[in-house]
Amino acid sequence: MVLLTVLDILLVIVGGAGMIYQGACIVISLFSKPVRFPDAPMDKRYAVLISARNESKVIGNLIDCIHAQTYPRELIDIWLVADNCTDDTADVVRAMGCHVVERHNDKLIGKGYALTYLLDHMVDEGLADTYDAYFVFDADNKLDKHYFEEMNKAFQSGFRILTSYRNSVNLNDNWVSSGSALWFIRESRFLNNSRMLFGSSCHVGGTGFMFSKEVMKRNKGWKFHLLTEDLEFTMDSVLHGDRVGYCGSAVLYDEQPVTFAQSWRQRLRWSKGFLQVFRYYGPSLIRRAVRERDFSAVDFTLLLCPFTVLGVIRMILGVLFAAFGFVSWSSQLGALTGWSNGIVLSVLGMMALAGLTIVAERGQIGATNKELFAYVLAFPIYMLSYVPISFQAIFSKAQWKPIQHKG
Repeated sequence: MVLLTVLDILLVIVGGAGMIYQGACIVISLFSKPVRFPDAPMDKRYAVLISARNESKVIGNLIDCIHAQTYPRELIDIWLVADNCTDDTADVVRAMGCHVVERHNDKLIGKGYALTYLLDHMVDEGLADTYDAYFVFDADNKLDKHYFEEMNKAFQSGFRILTSYRNSVNLNDNWVSSGSALWFIRESRFLNNSRMLFGSSCHVGGTGFMFSKEVMKRNKGWKFHLLTEDLEFTMDSVLHGDRVGYCGSAVLYDEQPVTFAQSWRQRLRWSKGFLQVFRYYGPSLIRRAVRERDFSAVDFTLLLCPFTVLGVIRMILGVLFAAFGFVSWSSQLGALTGWSNGIVLSVLGMMALAGLTIVAERGQIGATNKELFAYVLAFPIYMLSYVPISFQAIFSKAQWKPIQHKG
């Protein structure tokens, strides 16, 4: 049937384009010098925005890191929204000299709503205009002591939105935490770094990013409430013509889930969020890519493309057409064999990608060679688990839930 052929071609084109683009990013990143920003005066005033829910065990680490920055401490104000907390997070943060806004709303749940509440409070109090830009961190983060100094250089070079290098504090806990950590390190080293070299827009991660006062005013605070509010913010910015920058010399350390159940729940929310963002922003991105030949729009269209949805539709149609005699079962078994071969090749490719990430970023990764070898072997398992997760995301109603942090 023509429809099955069209779907097969579409899957090959989308999948092939994505693989070619990833390969090009890796090659460019390996053989080009990373973008560095010139020294800049440390005279801008920044606000740090933190959404925390029962994070009293870890929040002090982040605040200590901010206080220990090489950037002038008096030019950094820390604002925390204690979002539906039942512990003493608010008291801990107040005792450390930070601003605290408490929020109690069990209907509108999630980081996006918490950031909206916090920024609305700052605007209402007439305090938002006192800052040149805003940083967003998660409570479990830690920062290199030069983080603000480096991000300030990039900000003063002209970028209104910036993301940073996302490392991990617990990569070597087990194969689950290592899989997540290697994924983010790969994104920083090979994707965002290459996007800077291409001159296109980068992807804002869920933490460790900043945006200017002008962007905040345009958005009337924070207006992003989908399950992946960071991705939604990135797409909206690209559609407004902003180029999101990447500062690889500003290093943030994130704590990854250590149980497979936690990781599954987190990635289910991400997968559902990708579908949401594609639904609301995909058509506009495609139009921008075609009409304005915006490479960033092409890039993020490939990123958002619901490959699993297309695969499920193709599989269901193949079974139905074979059952009604429109196509032969042997032809569909042949297609299944081709997909199986593709999965085997993808497993080998993912092992190679994990190994290459480790080799390229060995100085940034805190683990023994024996551990790293084991994590390379386990990385395909972590990545292949995205297949059932993406399938579940099509039908499930994923919700934002906090992850317990050890600190």
